[in-house]
Amino acid sequence: MWPSLGSNQVTLPPMKLLIVDDEPTLAETVDLRMRKEGFTTFVADSAEEGMRLYKRVKPDLVILDIMLPQRSGYDFCRAVRKENSTPIIFISARGEEADRVKGLELGADDYVVKPFNLSELAARVKAILRRATPEQPKEAIERGNLRIDPRSHEAFLGDKSLTLSAKEFALLYFIARNSGQVFTREQLLDRVWGPEAFVSARTVDVHMRWLRLHIEENPNEPTRILTVRGVGYKFVG
Repeated sequence: MWPSLGSNQVTLPPMKLLIVDDEPTLAETVDLRMRKEGFTTFVADSAEEGMRLYKRVKPDLVILDIMLPQRSGYDFCRAVRKENSTPIIFISARGEEADRVKGLELGADDYVVKPFNLSELAARVKAILRRATPEQPKEAIERGNLRIDPRSHEAFLGDKSLTLSAKEFALLYFIARNSGQVFTREQLLDRVWGPEAFVSARTVDVHMRWLRLHIEENPNEPTRILTVRGVGYKFVG
């Protein structure tokens, strides 16, 4: 179970997981394990039912199969990412690098290949939830016409409000706050995702690409988020 805030305080309610998978045995197995871990769980066997449950229960994290009847898990992920940054873990029999990259590019936080170990899946769920909203210093920063305020979780490019996921916001704030400093992918994973996160260095590249789409005048010729060949990335401004 998730710990209470203190011995004299009310225990926090269990975090909610939505499991979307059309394999009944697997869905039930994952459901039972996650409930044993202390989560409140909801199960759907299609993207349509999953979306109905998603809107109703507002889960803290989604465990999502890719191969679903009618609409795919990719479709579900796209629909969620249009409005918010709820953490998503893809589970799939597709283990090729291209499939993993596609899942991450669509906005998934992790990608687990079937068959998988339930203990590992539970550890990944907990690691992602712990870091879904990373603790940040409270001061707002300005870099040219870019303003980032962690108190309100808002970022502006001039007068334009930027729509960023929790990880995009945390990554942008971190590199902008450390303007001019070069970070390796591994350092960024450690500082933004956390040392226990089960993600690859490729995740950093995907998130940097998204940030460039938000803040660069020409994302193909960036002037703010620069790639330092053979090392990593740095923010200039």
